[in-house]
Amino acid sequence: MSDAAQNRPDQAGGTGAAPAVTTGTLVRDVALYSVARLGLVVVLAAVILFGGKAFGVDVPLIVAALFAVLIALPLSLVLFAKLRKRVNADIAVVDARRRADKADLHAKLRGEDRR
Repeated sequence: MSDAAQNRPDQAGGTGAAPAVTTGTLVRDVALYSVARLGLVVVLAAVILFGGKAFGVDVPLIVAALFAVLIALPLSLVLFAKLRKRVNADIAVVDARRRADKADLHAKLRGEDRR
């Protein structure tokens, strides 16, 4: 494995110091990002439903949900950019660690001493 691929976790943090990212941290951040996006869809659907009622229009729930999803897709990219970037950085760190562990295991299976 090249030195550039092994140094990738340091670069993912952006500050030069490797962040302490575990699989649990990654799962937490992905769950938080998913809940934030779903919450945005729910809020937008409620605004569409009650906004329609305020103007005397009865909007079906499925239509409100569809429009909420369509509106939330680009809006979440802007509103949750920091959280999305943190998730992407966490994925890069965990993936680089997994690749390094895999390369280490393959080296040990070949009988090479990598350390």
